Amino acid sequence: MSRASAGGAIGAGHIVVCGPVSWNTLVYLDQLPEPRPHVTFALEDFQTVGGTSAGKALHLTGLGRAVECQTLLGDDDTSRRVRSVLEAAGIQVTASVVPGAGERHLNLMTRAGERVSVYLSVPAFTEPDVAQFTALSRGAAALVMDLSQTSRALLPTAIAAGVPVWTDVHDYDGRSEFHEPFIRAADYIFMNADGMSDPSAFMRARVAAGTTAVVCTLGAEGAMAVDAEGLHRVAAVPVQVRDTNGAGDAFFAGFLDATLSGASTEAALAAGADQATVALRTKHLHPALETLFP
Repeated sequence: MSRASAGGAIGAGHIVVCGPVSWNTLVYLDQLPEPRPHVTFALEDFQTVGGTSAGKALHLTGLGRAVECQTLLGDDDTSRRVRSVLEAAGIQVTASVVPGAGERHLNLMTRAGERVSVYLSVPAFTEPDVAQFTALSRGAAALVMDLSQTSRALLPTAIAAGVPVWTDVHDYDGRSEFHEPFIRAADYIFMNADGMSDPSAFMRARVAAGTTAVVCTLGAEGAMAVDAEGLHRVAAVPVQVRDTNGAGDAFFAGFLDATLSGASTEAALAAGADQATVALRTKHLHPALETLFP
């Protein structure tokens, strides 16, 4: 019996999201810079909260879920602002705070959705508080373990909690050793197709190995999922795109929320596609941030 079927009543409890949050500066350009000295002009620039765990937490909260976000922050003003914004959006933030700067990104973007992310600073890793994470996990409906050193260190504790583990391996290429513990631990795996020419082979192999479902987002082509019943597909929902940041995290949140409510894989895919449009229509990770960044 998988943890997904042993974890209690469907939809009961809060959701723990463990992983990175950041402060992002986004700069929009006509095209991404070529590797040569030159001058270019920005079309737009702004600052906002970023990070894959922040995106998932914001969308889950927007869907009415109680969310606990465990993360790593610096002791600088930027980290304090990130925490303040997330808490103002209704997310309970539990953080290990280390000396120095928190995570900050510079994202160079185009209107077509191309992106180069420059990590300006990353907080120094510290061993996570296992007892604290265990307490957060008690009574949870799902544990979302996003890629980070903190989440990786907590994976054995997440497995021992007996709660369904969800992870997002993004552009996994089928070889990265860092990703492997997440893949082995997860009941539900999310990814995109950027790192593999044939993600369906990997998806089927993981389900055969015991994973409940593997979901692969395909951008404008929608998404597909493999579970014990086979392959499922959903088309992207037409939308006027304002910004592509966080669309994958929104899809993840919509699928998770629907699954906890008892939806089938096909219905959960449709819910994920709908939720992705919520992120695509705003320049922030979620429209809730629009009132916090006047």
